[in-house]
Amino acid sequence: MEFSNPPDTEIREILAHPATVAVVGCSDNPARDSLRIAILLRRKGFRVIPVNPQLKPDALMDALAERCYPDLASIPDPVQMVDVFRRSEYLPEIAEAAVAKGARVLWCQLGVIDVKAAKRARAAGMMVVMDRCPAIEYARLF
Repeated sequence: MEFSNPPDTEIREILAHPATVAVVGCSDNPARDSLRIAILLRRKGFRVIPVNPQLKPDALMDALAERCYPDLASIPDPVQMVDVFRRSEYLPEIAEAAVAKGARVLWCQLGVIDVKAAKRARAAGMMVVMDRCPAIEYARLF
């Protein structure tokens, strides 16, 4: 099965218009990419909501000024983008939850690849960016 990411113009459009993003798999460890990227997105104007069932609700208040949620369905507010920092094997479930949440963008980090899940998300109307990092894309496109 073949998959191609959206063109650079669409990726730039996503990054140029900050929205609410749920970072699935966000860590409270400052050495982890998930937290560093979440902080970068926040600095770029995004509202970043961490999602990690192993963290306490207030675990990332200092870093992100947002409560941590155990899953996407628990977030009470609308989410426009879901940024995935979980292993590829979890992507089908996360993609389904993102569709159910009404997100318009599913962003899968470097190494997070599941073509079937990406195609199902696209069929549901989502834009899907896979195997890319927002920090790298910012540096490349802006």
